[in-house]
Amino acid sequence: MITVTPDTFRLAEAFTISRGSRTEAKVLTVRVMRDGVTGRGECVPYARYGETRESVTAEIEGLPSGISRAELQGALPAGAARNAVDCALWDWEAKAAGVPVYVLAGLPAPGPVVSAYTLSLGTPEAMRAAAAKHAHRPLLKIKLGTPDDMPRLEAVRAGAPDAAIIVDANEGWTAEVYADLAPHLLRLGVRMVEQPLPAGDDGMLGEIARPLPVCADEACHDRASLPAIKGKYDMVNLKLDKTGGLTEALALKVEAEAAGYGVMVGCMVGSSLAMAPAVLVAQGVAIVDLDGPLLLAEDRADALRFEGSVLHPPVPALWG
Repeated sequence: MITVTPDTFRLAEAFTISRGSRTEAKVLTVRVMRDGVTGRGECVPYARYGETRESVTAEIEGLPSGISRAELQGALPAGAARNAVDCALWDWEAKAAGVPVYVLAGLPAPGPVVSAYTLSLGTPEAMRAAAAKHAHRPLLKIKLGTPDDMPRLEAVRAGAPDAAIIVDANEGWTAEVYADLAPHLLRLGVRMVEQPLPAGDDGMLGEIARPLPVCADEACHDRASLPAIKGKYDMVNLKLDKTGGLTEALALKVEAEAAGYGVMVGCMVGSSLAMAPAVLVAQGVAIVDLDGPLLLAEDRADALRFEGSVLHPPVPALWG
C-alpha cells in the first residue's frame, strides 16, 4: 500500500529567491506499508518544473500498490513524485531487511558533512545583516538573480568577510549581466556560481572562459541531462526532487564524476525527511547544500542533527 499526504512546515523567516517568496515549506509525505513495515519519503513539488501538490499526488496515486523500486524507475519520470516513492521504498527495504540503506546500496557508512547556509534575496542592508548573523559559518550561499545584484554581493562580503561564498542566480541573469558581474564575483572571493543563465538559453557559457566554476542546477536533472550541458558547466547540482530519487541520484553522481564534473548536492526547502537520503549522496562531494531544516521553524520528529553547519547522518527512526 502506498499513501501520500500533504504536510506544511513553517519557515523561521520568509525565504526569497528571484522567482518569489515563501513562508512555508509545502511538501508531500509518502508511506509504503507492506508486511507490517512502513517506509517513508518526502518530496517538494516545484512550480518551475510544472509540479503542484495535486499533480504529484495524482502521479503517486496512479502507481500499482506493489511496485518495486526497479519498476518505479520506468513508471514515472524524474521529478518529485518518483523521488518520494523511491526514498520510501529504500526506507522500507532497509527496515524490512534490518540493515541500513547504505548497506543495501553498497556504500560506506556515511559521516558528517559541512553544509552551506543559504541567505535569501533581500535588500543589501538586510543581506549584510543576515551575513553578519551567520558569519561564523564556513560556507554561505547567496540567492541573487536580479540586474541589481552588485550592492548585495558587496554587502554580504562586508557582513561575512571570512566565510566562503557561493552564489545562486536561479536563472535570473542575462548573458550580458553575467559577463559584467563575473569579474566582481572573482574579486569578492566567490567560489562558484550556480545556474547564472536560464536552462536552454545558456549557450554562451560554452563560449567563454570560466575562471569561476559554473554549476548546472535547472539545466541538469538526471543522467539524460549530461550530454546537453557538456562544455557549458563545470559542476552539477544533484537534488533528489530533480533526479527522481536516491536511485538515480547515486547513478548520476557516478556518471557525472566520471565525466569530470564537480558535484554539489542540494535541496528544495523541505524537512529533515527530504534531506536524509541526500546525506548518502553528499559523501565526498565538493559542495553540500542541505540546509533545509535550518530554515524551518518546525521539523519532523527525530530530525537531522546539526552542530553549527555540520550535518550528521539520519537516525533510523527518521529514515534509512
